[in-house]
Amino acid sequence: MGKEHVVDRVLPGSIAEELEVVPGDVLLSVNGHEIEDVFDYHYYTNEEYLTVVVRKEDGEEWELDIEKEYEDDLGIEFANGLMDDYKSCHNKCIFCFIDQMPQGMRDTLYFKDDDSRLSFLQGNYVTLTNMKDHDLERIIAYKLGPINISVQTTNPELRCKMLNNRFAGDALQKIDRLYEASIPMNGQIVLCRGINDGKELERSITDLMRYMPVMESVSVVPVGLSRFRDGLFPLEPFTKEDAKKVLQTIHRFQKICVQRCGLHFIHASDEWYLLAEQELPGEDSYDGYLQLENGVGMLRLLQTEFAEALEEAKESAEELGGTRHQTLGHCVTIATGVLAAPTICGLADLFMEVFPNVRIQVISIINRFFGEQITVSGLLTGQDIIEQLQGKDLGSRLLLPCNLLRSGEEVFLDDVTLTQVENALQVKVDIVKSSGQDLVSCLLSDG
Repeated sequence: MGKEHVVDRVLPGSIAEELEVVPGDVLLSVNGHEIEDVFDYHYYTNEEYLTVVVRKEDGEEWELDIEKEYEDDLGIEFANGLMDDYKSCHNKCIFCFIDQMPQGMRDTLYFKDDDSRLSFLQGNYVTLTNMKDHDLERIIAYKLGPINISVQTTNPELRCKMLNNRFAGDALQKIDRLYEASIPMNGQIVLCRGINDGKELERSITDLMRYMPVMESVSVVPVGLSRFRDGLFPLEPFTKEDAKKVLQTIHRFQKICVQRCGLHFIHASDEWYLLAEQELPGEDSYDGYLQLENGVGMLRLLQTEFAEALEEAKESAEELGGTRHQTLGHCVTIATGVLAAPTICGLADLFMEVFPNVRIQVISIINRFFGEQITVSGLLTGQDIIEQLQGKDLGSRLLLPCNLLRSGEEVFLDDVTLTQVENALQVKVDIVKSSGQDLVSCLLSDG
């Protein structure tokens, strides 16, 4: 007997609701196929004619004949998004951030996933060391993509050392099979000083260029080093001069890639430009922002969206012969990580030039929880925000970026809640989405 998948939720107005599928029903098969996991489910339900078998709570089996558009979703959600057990990571990477977490945090923060299915569902990066031949064959058969791959280095021996897995070098051969099957890919290199940089980085880029354009992009991000590294592999932070050298290498290869296939292909995350104190590249350099989740082009996109939204707000104000934002006036505070603070300060200055009665102060929060070398806003904690803002005049509202909170909840990494922050600081907190348009809207609002 195959796996049984219990329905957790039926979306309102969906095909499943119309057919009286309810939470607690058990999915048994689709078009005669037993469903192993989410790969099978999405593949077999992407048809125009379906026969779906479910078992009701009383044990009766219903056979549902469905006619729909090819890619229409049935509107069923399962308690486990993968419809299977999550596959944990068996590597012991020298740069793993989870190994750098302090004790006493919630259990989910210590789970290391390396599940290829999460690559398609959530954009996670996988090392391929946990991918069985069966998984690879299904990805190819179902033409799934893109798959996001944590490459780190194309030197097999070095990859084994970096991942502390004797099979890590052999796992790179799976990229060849994905390439031959034209499965879209993205790559990632977590750069460690003195380990996979310099000549090793050049080798990795050269090797990965062979997979263009099936591999659409590769990001290079600096390793994140928390203060909780006792007993771990000794790694050093990159310096300004290091960052300049990394950018020189990437820019040199970008020119070659553009000439060869019209893609920049290899991309530096925003941290490199800020550390090197260099201007961010223009929009055209990001090939459509394929690696935003890795911090590649995030600040450039924010600047572009913000400028467009600010211009629209300015034109609307001029059409109305002025705006209440100029007459009433209000003061707000934006708190963000050290990395993004200079960019946010620049945007605030632009805004105040257009709306001079709106006062904006930008405060960079030092990450004392994980250590001052961690400068991204997504790893800030509620306790650091409270400690560093308490007693300050924050104006009418405090704006915080949405990546500080646990997905779908109002809780920070350290389990401090949004309400606790508001109560401690005695100010209303607004969570700003990642777009420049949302930031402009929040700044225009006076409460």
